[in-house]
Amino acid sequence: MGNGFSMAYDNEIFSYNALYNFLTSRDDQLINKLFDVIKTKNFELVMQQLDTTLALLKAFGSDDKLQSDIILASKKLKDGLLSSIHQLHPEHVYKIPEKKIIACAEFLNLFIKSGGHVFSTNYDMLLYWTLMRKHVENAIDGFGREIENLDEVLRGETPEYSDLVWGPNIENQNVHYLHGALHIFDSGINIEKEQYDQSNFLLEKIKKRLDRGSYPIFVTAGNGDEKLSHIRHNRYLSHCFDKLSSLDGSLITFGFNFGEYDEHIIDAINKATHAQNKTPPKLWSVYIGVYSDNDAEHIRSIQSKFHAKVKVFDAKTVNVWGV
Repeated sequence: MGNGFSMAYDNEIFSYNALYNFLTSRDDQLINKLFDVIKTKNFELVMQQLDTTLALLKAFGSDDKLQSDIILASKKLKDGLLSSIHQLHPEHVYKIPEKKIIACAEFLNLFIKSGGHVFSTNYDMLLYWTLMRKHVENAIDGFGREIENLDEVLRGETPEYSDLVWGPNIENQNVHYLHGALHIFDSGINIEKEQYDQSNFLLEKIKKRLDRGSYPIFVTAGNGDEKLSHIRHNRYLSHCFDKLSSLDGSLITFGFNFGEYDEHIIDAINKATHAQNKTPPKLWSVYIGVYSDNDAEHIRSIQSKFHAKVKVFDAKTVNVWGV
C-alpha cells in the first residue's frame, strides 16, 4: 500500500499538496525558497536535489560551511515533513469514524486471514491504528515484550517486561512498514514501538520523543538506490524489504504508483519473481490498482520493468474505507 491508501481516507490531509501547503504556511523562509527554486511540491525531489548538490560540492572541494548549510537545509526539510505529518493527523484513533475503521479492517483481513502479508510505504498511523483498534486477528508486526529479569523469574520472582521491542514475534511477522512509520523508533540498541497507555494518546507520546530529539525510522530522501541504502543500514527495514523480496503467490497494490523513486520496490518484486525458477516460492503476478487513465498509461509505460505478469485494475472499485 502506498500514499493512495491514506488519501482514500482523506486526501485533504494525506496528499503531498496538503503537506506542502501546511509546511509552507509556517513561513519558514529557507524551506519556502527551496520549493520555489526547484518549482515542485514533491518533498522527495527537493531532498534528492539537496543530496545531489551536496555530492557536487564535495566533488569540487567546496568550503565546509556551504556543505554544512546544505546538510542543515536537508535536515530542516525532513524535520518539517515529520512535524507536518504529525500535526495533520487526526488527534487519535477514535477520531476516525467507526464505519471507516470496520471497512478498512475487513479489507486488511482479506489478506491476513489467508496467510498473506501486508506491506506499507506510508509513514502515517492509519494502518497501525486500524489493526490496533479492531484487533485484527493474527496481524503481527514483529513487536513484543521481553522478560528483563529472566534469572529472577527462574527463581520464582515476578517477571519484569521490556518496552515493546521488535524481535519477539519476528518469525510470524506479516505486517511490514517498508519505509518506517511515525510509531517506530530506533533507540540505538532496540527497534521500539510506541503504543497507547491509559494516560497518553499515541501522538502525544510520539511528540514527546520528537521534542527530546528522537526521530522515527523514516525513509524519505533520494532515488531508489539511496532509499535502499538507508533500508539496508537499518535491521528492521532490511528485514521487511527481504520479506517483500521473497513473496510467494501474487502481489496486489493499492495507492502505490511505482514512481521514479520506487525502483528499489520494483527490484524487490523482481527478486521475488525468481525468473529462472518455475517452482514456489515464486511471485507469479502483480495486480496494480490505478485511479485514472494517466495512471494506467504510466503502468503500461513501465510494464517491461516487471518480470512477473502485470495486471491493472480500477482502484476506485476498492472501497477500503467504505462507501
